Amino acid sequence: MRKIILASTSPRRKELLEKAGLIFDVIPSNYEEDMTLDLIPEELAKFLSKGKAIDVAKNFNDAIIISADTFVSLDDKIIGKPHTEEKAKITLKTLSGKTHSVFTGFTIIDTKKDKIVSKVVETKVSFKELSNEMIDDYIKKGNPLKYAGSYTLNDIADKFIEKIVGDPLNIIGFPVDTIMETLKEFGIKKL
Repeated sequence: MRKIILASTSPRRKELLEKAGLIFDVIPSNYEEDMTLDLIPEELAKFLSKGKAIDVAKNFNDAIIISADTFVSLDDKIIGKPHTEEKAKITLKTLSGKTHSVFTGFTIIDTKKDKIVSKVVETKVSFKELSNEMIDDYIKKGNPLKYAGSYTLNDIADKFIEKIVGDPLNIIGFPVDTIMETLKEFGIKKL
């Protein structure tokens, strides 16, 4: 059986891939993301995920590497993780009452065959109008600093969402059905 590596520190990505039936190791990438590159969101998502995958792949000569990168885009402006509660509050106020896109680029590398496939999945998310109280409550309980766009699908942030068009798991940062379908191109199927 081929060695499969998830190049991510995300516990949600690990959980989703385990639920999909894969046996894999987790080896985080040390790739430095640059969210300021002059690329359209779709290309930036693929570029960043590819950088992460290549960073881990260089250490293996016979493995399948899976990486992903997720961010939010509103009016072609890239929104990553907020890093401070104040930035999280500003981000959520900016997204309030609007429709934005969540982009996840993912890359799969077969280090033995030097095969690389990068794809991107877009999910459109419409937020309700968010009150300051809703935002403050989420910042206290929802751990917004860990997530692109300051939110993820969970019991607290779910009440922000009016409508989702596309794969809801993409909002978590791992469109597992599309990834599993792509893994078939590498001869990998779930157990």
